[in-house]
Amino acid sequence: MSNQQNKRNFYDQPLKIGTRGSPLALAQAYETKERLMKLHDLGDDAFEICVINTMGDKIQDRALSEIGGKGLFTKEIEESLLSGQIDVAVHSMKDMPTELPEHLEISVFLEREDPRDSFISDDYSSIEDLPSGAVVGTSSLRRKAQLLAFRSDLKIIEFRGNVQTRLDKLDKGVADCTFLAMAGLKRLGLKKLTSRPISISEMLPAVAQGIIGVERRIEDGYIESLLKDINHIPTMIMAQAERAMLEILDGSCATPIAGLAIIDDNKITLKGEVLKVDGTEKIAHKKSGHISDNFNIGKEVGNILKRKIGKDFF
Repeated sequence: MSNQQNKRNFYDQPLKIGTRGSPLALAQAYETKERLMKLHDLGDDAFEICVINTMGDKIQDRALSEIGGKGLFTKEIEESLLSGQIDVAVHSMKDMPTELPEHLEISVFLEREDPRDSFISDDYSSIEDLPSGAVVGTSSLRRKAQLLAFRSDLKIIEFRGNVQTRLDKLDKGVADCTFLAMAGLKRLGLKKLTSRPISISEMLPAVAQGIIGVERRIEDGYIESLLKDINHIPTMIMAQAERAMLEILDGSCATPIAGLAIIDDNKITLKGEVLKVDGTEKIAHKKSGHISDNFNIGKEVGNILKRKIGKDFF
């Protein structure tokens, strides 16, 4: 397919990119658009960013674990994709359920940003620096459990909202500190807040943290051909391994699960972790192998963790 054909098709009918409306979600959608513009030598008006409000965006006064988990951020977007209202959907992969609706798939992943978490505080320099009884704001059960595992003397409060909302709460003194994903901060241009990353050994990231995924209708071969060359293969391999583990564990926003795959040449190493919500117990497992075996490595780590935690862990 020539560039001229691409241009004619795009300008006659702009590619509609569906996304949530938060500043970070929009930044991810625009990053996807810009990659496609560059790849296919297209102008800005060949694309349309379509903002779709999800149930997770509308309900801000309750914990995610109380109102349905990860599907809260995707259902309305995927319905628009299935109905043909949009052509593709751009997601933060850490928000995506492992089971997708019939007729949809995610086979394109943009290069992973820094997967670590960042410590954010105006008054303290690190987790270790926090005084006993300090208030930590987070909506993530994973972060809560990991934090309590080595600082059980801290008080954790619910901290919903987008990045700026949480930063505003911090400025108002609602909490002494919070944690935000390094990837989101960098994509939003907030690099001044990335100076205190938490080491992976201290706080293993959420599965697929830092990865943008592009979802499409399976039968739409034309859209597939437009997207395929922006896919970052190493990131795809990591995402597939981590999500294979998560699928075995049946992970949701109600389960403190962490996982990170690292690729070194042709070797992939996946570490998975499951915690009790109160941080009193943590089970971890690590497995390495050839990158071509990424799915099986993910499943093996998931199955071993599942056996170790037993039925009564949660």
